Amino acid sequence: MLTRCGWAGNDALYVNYHDREWGLPVHDDRVLFEFLILEGAQAGLSWSTVLRKRENYRLAFDAFDVKKIAHYDEDKIAMLLADPGIIRNRLKIIAAITNARAFLTVQEAFGSFDAYIWQFVDDRPRQNAWRTLSEIPAKTAESDKMSKDLISRGFKFVGSTICYAHMQATGMVNDHLIDCFRYSELRELK
Repeated sequence: MLTRCGWAGNDALYVNYHDREWGLPVHDDRVLFEFLILEGAQAGLSWSTVLRKRENYRLAFDAFDVKKIAHYDEDKIAMLLADPGIIRNRLKIIAAITNARAFLTVQEAFGSFDAYIWQFVDDRPRQNAWRTLSEIPAKTAESDKMSKDLISRGFKFVGSTICYAHMQATGMVNDHLIDCFRYSELRELK
């Protein structure tokens, strides 16, 4: 029997996400963009809500093709607002479009979003050593800095807590508990 972080519970979707994705270092710009949009969509909601709608998001948002999303217009926004498969919040939908445009600007300036975002952890995952879920912070100095910089570049729905969740999801930090089987598996990855 594998020991997992307690938040994974017994829900098959959560367990799969925990075991295969959460905390795995991501260097693919499309995936980094997907998580940025999904983390922003989560604001005020549970991750399970977003995770259950993830496939619908992929369909509705053109597989998170940042160039397509950057060109969404009022007709597309209206379609998204009518789509029950996603979170139909106008501010979050507009933020996704705004973030796509800012994302492209960052890619142009840094060569990739990956090169930009990983600088906040000196291009190496932070290896934490938490024993309990209550030890894991909601934000850190790095997520504060990331949030401020993203906001200065025009991004929306990128507060420090959202940034830290993004860092956890994309493996910029290893926040698996030390007794979780994934902790040691991810410890050596870059």
